[in-house]
Formats: sequence, C-alpha cells, structure tokens
Amino acid sequence: MRKVTFGGANSLDNFFAREDGAMDWLMWSDEAMEIMNDFWPKVDCILMGRKTYEVAIKSNPPAEDAEPDSGMKTFVFSRSLDPASVKGAEVVSENAGEFVRALKAQEGKDICVMGGGELANSLLEAGVIDEIGFNIHPVLLGSGVPLFHRLSRQIDLELIECRPFKNGCVYVLYRVKK
Repeated sequence: MRKVTFGGANSLDNFFAREDGAMDWLMWSDEAMEIMNDFWPKVDCILMGRKTYEVAIKSNPPAEDAEPDSGMKTFVFSRSLDPASVKGAEVVSENAGEFVRALKAQEGKDICVMGGGELANSLLEAGVIDEIGFNIHPVLLGSGVPLFHRLSRQIDLELIECRPFKNGCVYVLYRVKK
C-alpha cells in the first residue's frame, strides 16, 4: 500500500506562512535540499487544498504550452474551484479521506500532502496519513497560516528521524501510530 506523507517547513510556533502568505523567513540549506532530493523520487502524487493551489499558481503560473509533468499526478481538494479553470491538476470535490484511502490502494509510488493544514487535518482525522515530516525553522512568527488545526482526538506519533541542521533548523520525521 502507498504511503502518505504530510510535510514541509514551519516556524517553531506552528505556522506555514505569515498571515499574508509570505514565506520570506524560510532558511534554505544544502541539508534541506538533500532531504528533498531523497524524498521526491519516491513520490508520484501530490495532494493540496484550494488555498495551497492558489498560492502555488500565483507564485509559479504554468506556461500556456507547458508539457505534462513527468508522471507526477496532482489533486486539488475543493468544492468551489471550477475544474475547467485548473491546469495540470485534477479537482476533487468528494470526501478527502475516502478519496485518499482509495488512492492509497492503487498501484504507484508514495503520496505527498503539500501545504494545506486544513486538508491535512481532515486526512489525519480520516486516518490516512502515515508520516509527518517537517523542517522546523528557528523563528517565532507570532501569527500566520497554521500548520495544525484542532483535532477531535489525540494522534500518537513515533519518531523515525531527527536531524539538526547547521543553520539552526531541525528536521523531524514521525510515523503515525495506527
């Protein structure tokens, strides 16, 4: 069965981005790039919510003549987006947990939940996220776009890896206990 990983970068106080969506506080490093270079070849599917999709398109709009990505399938979860307006991704308006459960049962590589704290929250509630991995940055933003939202239950995690970076960031990877 395919593995679903929720991950990215966050501030120590639980934010993906500033309130205006800015991520100017991110500290890039060779160590983070090494982890990403190891992770992406294992993935052939990206899941994101509408807000993350809109930020991604705004910051990196697809070219009109863009070729399809090399086998990477992208699903955007939204009940308000017009599927015809979305390029390079499939819009999913059905229950996210059920959709991802079925997707996990299909043949393929692993699945990445990108951004989307709200989407990740629903997938955690549905029990379909297998791992959580984050590059925690040594900054307190004070406010912003939250990484985690209120859950209806406790979710226990098992530490797989913890790696401090030279720039003060800490990478953590957890397995979700079932």
